[in-house]
Amino acid sequence: MPRITRRAALAAALALPAAGARAQVFSRPIRMVVPFAAGGVADLTARAVGQRISPLLGQPVVIDNRPGAGGIVAGQQLMAAPADGHTLLVASNGTAISRSLFRNLPFDPLRDFAPVVTMGAFPIAVIVAPNSPIRDVADLIARAKAQPGRLNIGSISIGSTQNLSAELFKIRAEIRAETVVFPATPQLVTATLRGDVDAAFEITGPIAGQIQSGAIRVLAVTSAQRAANLPQVPTLMEQGVPNYDVASWNALVTRSGAPAEAITAVNRAVNEALATAELREALTQVGVEPRGGSVEAMANLLAADTARWAEVIEKAGIERQG
Repeated sequence: MPRITRRAALAAALALPAAGARAQVFSRPIRMVVPFAAGGVADLTARAVGQRISPLLGQPVVIDNRPGAGGIVAGQQLMAAPADGHTLLVASNGTAISRSLFRNLPFDPLRDFAPVVTMGAFPIAVIVAPNSPIRDVADLIARAKAQPGRLNIGSISIGSTQNLSAELFKIRAEIRAETVVFPATPQLVTATLRGDVDAAFEITGPIAGQIQSGAIRVLAVTSAQRAANLPQVPTLMEQGVPNYDVASWNALVTRSGAPAEAITAVNRAVNEALATAELREALTQVGVEPRGGSVEAMANLLAADTARWAEVIEKAGIERQG
């Protein structure tokens, strides 16, 4: 996944055309459709980025929360809008997953969405109760292999990134374990603390308070590099799980057929905003690692994750939804 350094982003920003020139691309407010409710990580990311790119693009950025149906409702809002670049969709791992997860998806993310830019990524943690006898990932794997099928691993929502991360862990670690799904993070955390599940996979943002207080112990993070907010926690690959690199991400896409100049203008504005200490700090505070990069990098990310999660869904035997 492309990572934008402050120096590189600043250099890119200095090479950009003036904000006035970019503003001429847009003739009315820019709508940013968020497939999650207000207050979540994706919503906070969209609001922070939208506020800072608005003056660069010369138009207000209006946040439109459209939660429900695994992102389908929000995707339909994008597809119903003109293909002129004035409507953006906050895409995520869920966008890549949806192509293989839903039986009757009313759009094809690879065909119907035009990648614009990555905004940020946030790590997923492998967690246990503080008093769990499981010391590390090697211990978790050893226990699973000693008692095949008896270990329980928790996650939220079938087909979520957390859920598929748990399934990918089982595949890469070559273990048999039961994946137990909960409707939301509070129930997952409660089950972990009670010992109803032996370990769980969850995004770090919603459980940051429990991690910092010691109410939850983190065995590993799923990304290839250690998480900025958990630098002391080793990755799964560091602990012997091969070829494992997963991080949730948020990005912007628009409708295929949108003018190239509109896509380029938004990409450049987001990269310029991400070069500022103010936005980087705002994202870091909600557990998001600022990311940016080219349109092509965003396209490669979406395509690669779509292929990866299709393979995991098939190998895990997850039935198509809807």
